[in-house]
Amino acid sequence: MARILVIGASRGIGRETVRQALAAGHDVRAMARHTASLPTDPALEPFPGDATDPIRVSEAVSGMNAVITALGIRVRPWTPFRPTSLFSRSTEVLIEAMKAHGVRRLLAVTGLGCGDSIRVLSRVEILARDLVLGPVYRDKNLQEMMIRNSGLDWTIVRPAFLTSMPRTGRYRVMTEASGWRNGLISRADVADFLVTQVEREEFVGSAPVLAY
Repeated sequence: MARILVIGASRGIGRETVRQALAAGHDVRAMARHTASLPTDPALEPFPGDATDPIRVSEAVSGMNAVITALGIRVRPWTPFRPTSLFSRSTEVLIEAMKAHGVRRLLAVTGLGCGDSIRVLSRVEILARDLVLGPVYRDKNLQEMMIRNSGLDWTIVRPAFLTSMPRTGRYRVMTEASGWRNGLISRADVADFLVTQVEREEFVGSAPVLAY
């Protein structure tokens, strides 16, 4: 079993990842700004903190075997109009901390349409995405580039459109551009993939798309 740091652990994919990692027998350090909503478990260490704070992130990474970052933002009316650096800045801080502590395994959730996976989206889908989340995806593109150049044992996870349905364990993991498809996937199944890959190497250096 591994010691896993989950960043962005209080909601969405991060919270589900914490739950499944604990169920799988891992020890989990759960980092989020607010940790009161996290479950109570002897193997869980709530770790309040800002993912862009170098000191706090370094403390969080210390002693871990792997890191899963599943940061997200709440979409607000002003989201399309305000630049964000949350994803790139937190990734810069995280990579530095992981190298300093000798932690190599990194799994990072971005999204379908990031980087070269934009080719999957139609022009209408790209326009709709950029109207709502343009600044977010521009920063996620930078995040992906930083991870690829990090020298760590990374896997970038690009889920398709997210739902709140239960885990099924039945989803496609598409690594080849020719096979990429848009679609749906539950947050619980994204978490399933993240937890199963913590101690595996088959997708190291890969950026698979996940969808049903």
